[in-house]
Amino acid sequence: MNRRPEVCVLPVAGLSTRNLPTTKVLHKGFMTLDNIPVIQYAVDSCAEAGIKEIVFIYSDDACKHMFEKYYAPAPELEAHLKEKNKLDLLEKVKEIIPEGMKFSFARQSEPKGNGHAILMAKDVIGKRDFAVMWVDDVYINLHGDGVLKQLCEVYEQKGGIVENIMECPRQEMVRYGALVGAKREGNVVRATGLIEKPKLEEVPSNYASMGPYVIPNEVMDILPEVTKGTNGEINLTDALNLAALRGMPIYGVLCKGLRFDCGTNADLQRANIKLSLMNSGELRSYTRELLDTMDI
Repeated sequence: MNRRPEVCVLPVAGLSTRNLPTTKVLHKGFMTLDNIPVIQYAVDSCAEAGIKEIVFIYSDDACKHMFEKYYAPAPELEAHLKEKNKLDLLEKVKEIIPEGMKFSFARQSEPKGNGHAILMAKDVIGKRDFAVMWVDDVYINLHGDGVLKQLCEVYEQKGGIVENIMECPRQEMVRYGALVGAKREGNVVRATGLIEKPKLEEVPSNYASMGPYVIPNEVMDILPEVTKGTNGEINLTDALNLAALRGMPIYGVLCKGLRFDCGTNADLQRANIKLSLMNSGELRSYTRELLDTMDI
């Protein structure tokens, strides 16, 4: 049995131009999905999986300050809410910081890609295995364990690189990393490699590498060897593929759960509509009434 990771890397550097104009002053992690900041879904997922430390990879001090302030105790605010008997809001504020969670920071001074961003966490991670999550992608399982917890359970059993994957039509695979040499057994797919955004005629499988990931520490030593990919950046996918070529197994898991893409304003709007309607019967009724009366 392998030990599940106790630390997760959350890359939050970059300008978030796809979510402008809001992200001119507000980090995309604080844009809300069903009234909860997107970053909170990632942090709560880590807590559910038993992870006790999160490393934020930030790009500038303003970015860092937002996360430091949000994930710091707020005794004055809590005292005010208690005095005003706003106990429901008080509970929500207390739930922001999961019990026992530690927050660390590492700076990425240049936008060299997600693989380079993860490498910036090397000193904080040390010799530990680790998880990686993309803040843009929110996964929710309404009737069972979250995606990261599912991945950690597979990692405990098998080791190697473990990642969340999805089956996609062949024509869509050009947008994602694709598993090479894929062999499926149940909900787990063993692969011999990964290729980042393959050409349509070179797509090796219909299994798309989506993340989150659970990654052995050895990959940290491989990341400095990775050269720029076709997008001109240092990609995590290329490091994982290099690790696989050197004998490290890759396991893709077809996790149970729904994906909410928050990477663009349009995607975030769609995700908000879907999750809000799923969570509120009152809102579903209102939406039906609104659609019946609107001239559209």
